[in-house]
Amino acid sequence: MRSIALSYGRGHIDIELPAGVRPTIVRKQQLPKLPDQQAAVIASFDAPVASATLAELARGRKSACILICDITRPVPNKLFLRPMIETMWSSGIPKDKIVVLVATGLHRPNLGDELAELVGDPWVLDNVRVENHYARDDAAHIDLGVTKTRSTPVKLDRLFVEADLRIATGLVEPHFMAGWSGGRKVIAPGVAHHETIRTFHSARFMEDPLAVQCNLIGNPLHEEQLEIVRMLGEVYAVNTVLDEVRDLVCVTFGEIIASHQAAVDFVSGVTQIPLNRKFSTVVTSSAGYPLDKTYYQTIKGMVTPLDILKPGGTLIIASECSEGFGSAEFREAQARLVDLGPDRFLATLTAKTLAEIDEWQTEMQLKPMRLGKVELYTTGLSGDDRRLTGVGMIDDLSGAIARSITAGGDPDVAIIPEGPYVVPRYAA
Repeated sequence: MRSIALSYGRGHIDIELPAGVRPTIVRKQQLPKLPDQQAAVIASFDAPVASATLAELARGRKSACILICDITRPVPNKLFLRPMIETMWSSGIPKDKIVVLVATGLHRPNLGDELAELVGDPWVLDNVRVENHYARDDAAHIDLGVTKTRSTPVKLDRLFVEADLRIATGLVEPHFMAGWSGGRKVIAPGVAHHETIRTFHSARFMEDPLAVQCNLIGNPLHEEQLEIVRMLGEVYAVNTVLDEVRDLVCVTFGEIIASHQAAVDFVSGVTQIPLNRKFSTVVTSSAGYPLDKTYYQTIKGMVTPLDILKPGGTLIIASECSEGFGSAEFREAQARLVDLGPDRFLATLTAKTLAEIDEWQTEMQLKPMRLGKVELYTTGLSGDDRRLTGVGMIDDLSGAIARSITAGGDPDVAIIPEGPYVVPRYAA
């Protein structure tokens, strides 16, 4: 095996492996294909988890709000939005009382052609209202108080809170802080006010050793999200699981916590891959489009494989960064990291109750930097952006692998083509 394809942009990038390399390819276990993906979605509405059917839930409701993830998540919205809306209509919810709300968190809005790509079905845009969430618009949120456990301020988008029927939709995949994405996470931070989001992303949460991928037990982010759901009240969810080629392989519908857990149970065993050794060289990706649109999102791919990286080893990541760096706030945080160094940068975070917007992603980059060396291959960054990554920049993946092998004296290389959607575990 001399050539390996990594997810990159809307396709793949091929790596020619140097002579003498012993590659270990880390992939999710193969999942059986659904014979009819949209039929599976519709069937889930009639076989819910811990709730009535969608048609029964919609009956007698005056309004509905459906949350969808923003463009950074490859959720198959085109498979479920229209049948969901048609079910609501047939159950009596008026067309003008249904809104689809893009759960942007603190990301930028999705507009124009990008919104059309995200929704995936022009029929939806033609027939119901589609809006973006704006976390910095104070008037667009309702204050529900604070959580009992950690006093997190809970302010959520008014469109969702005031809807008679509330449904979150999303993709269940490993998340490097919240354990698993989807479900409750689409509400908070998805449609939360910036104060709620910035509390979640403060060092008090981010530095907790249980706030890691694939862990929900004792995870402070997950626990706060569950409490927020309880404060909000009745909420339902559509949870999807995709395979490596982005085909739908599992869908659950029902009460938000129970249906999300059912999807986690389905995907957990096939996503976490046990390995009996650690590696001096780990090669990964940012999972391709849409996750590798920015350097901001690329950091997720740096954190996920750390369990199998030897201390002092080299983590090599490929990410297109087709939209460049990320937000102005993230850029400012990266500039502080480069100027101050990792230790002094972290010291500026620990006393804050509210994190500065997007500096939490820079904080997460400290994790691979503490363990070893990080090198980035990208065609989307230039000029000062490359310096502000704070990591080594490479233009030749094969050459970087060869140098790492020489430096580590170890020809065994772990290669993770799908990046953060796969979680390797050191099982020895």
